[in-house]
Amino acid sequence: MSVRTIPVLVVLPPRCLLLDVAGPLEVLRRAHLEQRELRFDVRYVAATRALTCSIGLRMDRLGPLPRRVPADAIVVIAGSVDEVAFAGADRQPSCDAADEQAIVDWLRQSVGRTRTLVSICSGALLAARAGLLDGRLCTTHFDCCAELAALAPAARVVEDRLYVEDEDCWTSAGVTAGIDLMLHLVAHWTGPACAAAIARQLVVYLRRGGGDPQLSPWLDGRNHLHPAVHRAQDLIAADPAAAWPLARVAAAVGTSPRQLSRLFNQHAGMSLPDYVNGLRIALAAELLGHTRLDMDRVAERCGFGSARQLRRAWRRLHATPPRQARSGP
Repeated sequence: MSVRTIPVLVVLPPRCLLLDVAGPLEVLRRAHLEQRELRFDVRYVAATRALTCSIGLRMDRLGPLPRRVPADAIVVIAGSVDEVAFAGADRQPSCDAADEQAIVDWLRQSVGRTRTLVSICSGALLAARAGLLDGRLCTTHFDCCAELAALAPAARVVEDRLYVEDEDCWTSAGVTAGIDLMLHLVAHWTGPACAAAIARQLVVYLRRGGGDPQLSPWLDGRNHLHPAVHRAQDLIAADPAAAWPLARVAAAVGTSPRQLSRLFNQHAGMSLPDYVNGLRIALAAELLGHTRLDMDRVAERCGFGSARQLRRAWRRLHATPPRQARSGP
């Protein structure tokens, strides 16, 4: 089995918001436990050797901002708070401002627009100051959207999304939205089944889009204990766009087609084709909400024969047309 390793540089600004780091990185830690094909080589870097995070916890032995950033690296920028709680004023504002500027200069010179960029919460403000959001669709915490628009007037700032994607730039709204974004990215990198398993372990909803409070179809029909049905669901969720005739799935999980059909209806509360269709529509909603792919490309990626077939399947589950799932102009 070949194993791919992705370098991950987690950038910690002064007064770092701890949950911006702990939440998304816990998702990556769980990803190591759920699959073995992809490893994340995580390094924590900052403009200073040590800093105090939002809740007063001291973070020490941080790595320096590297001069060279690997071409395949993922750069994660955490957000920060205005004031550290539960800690004395051990740093002067001028020192924090200098460290922030050092991060901005490093982002501009060493990261640029050729690396995968992930910002959590107000981390987008540092990316904006470095010019990395110009011309891109982006978001941040609702309290910071006006500031983001002022820092990056050439960007298209949206305020009503948990996270948005533009090419290799991913930005998220405040705090726990970083978990939603990282779950989405893990699904992108390793498959939806892995992300769904992580969401279950973290006891969080795996949401489809920025304003959707509903439980995700990736978890729908999973509240049961039958191992064969779970194996079938994991198999389909790993690649919803593939062809999944009943006979193929049944052979893969060691049952007859008739038995699997009966078990699926009994334990998942739906037929196997309905389950496949639900995941394909969920995948289509993610692509429509977070990419600029046209309808034909979305249909192709989701396993539909045409955009017309996608729209027909969409109407069975949604009252509004697919185009309304778009995240921005």
